[in-house]
Amino acid sequence: MARALSSMVLKGIAGIPAARSSRIVCGSFYDNGMRYSTTVPSDPDTHQDFRPTNKLESGGVSLKDVVEQDVKENPVMIYMKGVPEFPQCGFSSLAVRVLKQYDVPLSARNILEDPELKNAVKAFSTWPTFPQIFIKGEFIGGSDIILNLHQTGELKEKLKDVAASQERSE
Repeated sequence: MARALSSMVLKGIAGIPAARSSRIVCGSFYDNGMRYSTTVPSDPDTHQDFRPTNKLESGGVSLKDVVEQDVKENPVMIYMKGVPEFPQCGFSSLAVRVLKQYDVPLSARNILEDPELKNAVKAFSTWPTFPQIFIKGEFIGGSDIILNLHQTGELKEKLKDVAASQERSE
């Protein structure tokens, strides 16, 4: 029963679009400051039925495909430690604070939820650290680069048509 339930919950990661900042990100969500998660640590004391499984194993979709789809379909995509509302690292927090100043739709995936996703993102971008920010399909870099672009005014230029298209769709 537990295996079937966890399989149902976790199997569809490829079908779930990357979360906007107010939606569930990779199996966890926050409600009134409390973190709820559908993942279980894979330590030796955890029974086999409750250990995490490959979320894409029977879906026929690779993690590389998930990352490509995320980057292609989301004008601003950030792979980070935590979620935009509750970053779990100072660098991720800085990147989110900078991006939120531009009032653009911010999509994110929490790389702490899935080590395989973390490795797939690293391979996709050939960049070793997180957060990793993509704007309109282009890899930009991490928090230091986003901060630098913000300070020089280049980030505003990169995001102006993203903000404009959001205003038109509202």
